[in-house]
Parts: sequence; C-alpha cells; structure tokens
Amino acid sequence: MFNKSFLIGLLTICGLSFSLFAQQSEQKSLAVTVYNNNLGVVKDLRSFYVNSGKSVIKVTDVAQFIDPTSVHIKFDGQVMEQNYQYDLVSMDKILQKYIDKKIQLIGKNGEFIEGILLSSAAGQLVLQKDEGGLIMLPSLSEYRISVGSLPDGLITRPTLVWLVESKSSGKQDVEISYQTSGMNWHAEYVAVLNEDDTKLDLNSWVSIENISGTSYNNATLKLVAGDVNLVQDRNKFQYDQYQRYDVMKSVVSEQQFAEEQFFEYHIYNLQRPATLLNSETKQISLFEASGVKATKKFLYRSGGWSYYGDNQNKKVAVIVEFENKEANNLGLPMPKGKVRVYKSDGKAIEFIGEDLIDHTPKDETLKLKIGDAFDILAEEIQTENNKISDRVYEQAFEITIKNRKKENVVVEVEKNLGFYWNIISTSIDYKKKDASTITFQVPASAESETVLKIKVRYTY
Repeated sequence: MFNKSFLIGLLTICGLSFSLFAQQSEQKSLAVTVYNNNLGVVKDLRSFYVNSGKSVIKVTDVAQFIDPTSVHIKFDGQVMEQNYQYDLVSMDKILQKYIDKKIQLIGKNGEFIEGILLSSAAGQLVLQKDEGGLIMLPSLSEYRISVGSLPDGLITRPTLVWLVESKSSGKQDVEISYQTSGMNWHAEYVAVLNEDDTKLDLNSWVSIENISGTSYNNATLKLVAGDVNLVQDRNKFQYDQYQRYDVMKSVVSEQQFAEEQFFEYHIYNLQRPATLLNSETKQISLFEASGVKATKKFLYRSGGWSYYGDNQNKKVAVIVEFENKEANNLGLPMPKGKVRVYKSDGKAIEFIGEDLIDHTPKDETLKLKIGDAFDILAEEIQTENNKISDRVYEQAFEITIKNRKKENVVVEVEKNLGFYWNIISTSIDYKKKDASTITFQVPASAESETVLKIKVRYTY
C-alpha cells in the first residue's frame, strides 16, 4: 500500500515537482544570435518580483552549456553573487545520493522490496534487508524504484541563482544575456546547371543546430557569418562531443533574411520570430537566384619536382566557375557552406558533384570542383635532369593532354616549379600566376592528344 512519502517520491522522480526550483517570471522578449563556430548569444528579458534588500532570483530554462562567466544581468539593483546549478535529475544520480539510505522496489506483480541501498552500478543494485541478509538484483527491468524525496543538490532544469540587493520591492524587468556552446549554423547551396553548362540556378538554405540544452520559443533570430576569434578554453562546461544589401526582387522572392554589414562580419536578421527546439536542426531559405552565368573549365595541376623519366597519369579536374556580382544576378555575401551541383540528363535532375566554399564577399569569383573528367587525361614525364654546375640545374618536362571526347576542349595546366626558376623554353605560351606557379591554356582537339613541353633552369 502506497504511503504519502512514497507518492511524493514517485512524483519527484517522474519530474512533476518543478515548483520547488522554479521562480515565477514572465518572459517579455527573447533574442538568439547564432555564430558559425559552436556559439550562441542569448538575450532574455523577463519580469520578476524582486524584494527590497537582499533576496534570491532563480532563472530556469537557461542553456545547459551556458558559459557562466559570460552572464550579464541588468536591473534596478546589484548582483552580489551568481551560481550556476547544472546537476540535473537522473535515476543514476538519485540512486547514488541514496547510498546507505532506504529505498523501495515494486515488482511487476506488485511485490514490495525494501532495504538500505549499498551499491548501485550499471543497472545492478545491492540492498541490505531490515531483518538482515542481502538482496542482489542483477537487473532492474522487472522493478520500479521509489525513494522518499529528491536529494539535495539535484535540479530538474539548469538554473542561474543570483543573490541580489534591491532598494525597492515589486515587479521589474530583468535583462539577462549570456553565451552558450551547442549552437551552430551553416549554409547549404543547391546549383542546377543548364543543358550547355553556361548558366545555373542557385538557391541557398541555412541549417541551424541547437543542442545547447534548452529551447528558445518565438525568438528574434540572427545569424552572424564570419570567422569570430574565440579563446579555445572559453567554456569549461562545453558539451562533449557592411554595406547594406538591398535584394533584387527579380532574383529573390519573399526574402526571409535581411542582410547587413556588421563590424567585419555579415549579419542575417530573420524577418519573423522563430522557435529553436532543443536537439533540433532547423532549415530556412536564405535566397534564390536564377540565370547565373557560369563557365565549365578543365584543370590539371602539376606538382613540380618529379623523378627523371617518371610517367604520371593524373586526373583532370572539372571546375564550374561563376562571378558573385549583381550583374550576374547575385552580388551578395555568401556564407561558407557546401554547394551541391545537379544537371538534367533530359529526363531527371541528377547529382554531378559538390564542393565547399568559404565566406565569399560580393564581386568575387567562386570556383567549384565538381569531379574529375572521365574522357580527358594528363600524362606527365620528366625528360631531362641535367647538372650544369654546382648551383645550376636544368630540367625538361612533357605534359600530354589526351582528349577522348568528340569535341574540342581547352585544359588549363597549372605547373608548380618551386623557387629559383627561369623558363628556357615552352611549346605553348604561359602566364605567371605567382612566384612559384605558371599556367598554360592547352587546346586539345576532339579525339586527339596535345603535348606541352617545358624546359626550366634552376639557379641556387
């Protein structure tokens, strides 16, 4: 037969007795700013009844992975002390607190076992009976457990506890802000190439991840794009594991985010309230653009030094390139993320490759590696390696572009020469890209081969 203390204990374990730890408050507004690097900033405005003199304010529903050192509170008074309580209720923690104390077990058929808990580990219990002797339970699957009350120190939700001093009693607004880990966001893009690979349609989504340990209901949501510097040990409670841009209506319809320059970053303001549930990934459309001019290119990168006579068959990359300019139906800051590229085969849209982009400002060119060409190959050999003197060497290379396609192509060859080089001769004109790299535009007719010859002198 259940007694009163047993019933109270059962309700406590079930998590129904919240009033012991929650302080009644009215949430007046909530704003969440999410960054790209496991960081969220929460601004919470609540109304509390505050007593004059010294009193305690308890705030529940804060993030479980809050950084307590980042908390800022603003109200008509003074905060004298802050405590962050995060030892949350669980069956294992309750049982550990009840070692050497009496507990009760109720079996599926109503049998009742009572005794002093001596051990609790890995779902196994050892009890000492009142009349002497031990009861050892290798499994708890057949039993429910009852204890007298919730042990001291355990709480149902993460709680900020402030010791405050106020000059007057009454309701007043308390503004709370803090940083938390367990929040992140990233952009994802989908590009669809047209039939002749000259244009693409591009749309972008943002994915917002919340595993901070609490939910944020009807919050003002902002996303910050940029590389914000964080000290690595910022959060010891960390979980395991501009120029304003006016959207062109012809490009983007029903834009959900308003973007603006913020410090040296870009900030995206969602134009409606949003709810971020705990352990949820939310996706929201960022923009859509159509008719973006694009170019398909073939690129072979040569790694410089190689052994004499070494025959290297290497892949030729397929690159899709486009300009992030207003004249090209874009011209907006593009947060870093993954770009998935599709193309129609005449019957359905098929996936052809993907690449990652970094934070890219407007008026920059984006280059996406889609994959490697099937019908275009590069074969490279070193044909000479001569020592002219102790400080002078000469090397010669041949790079053969094999085009097995039924159409003419141009392959950009990027050759890394290292340092202290001087070109003696080449069979095709080159451009100097930087101190160690030169590039060639190598034409290859349909179903034919083109040989690029390079001779280099190194002086040390």
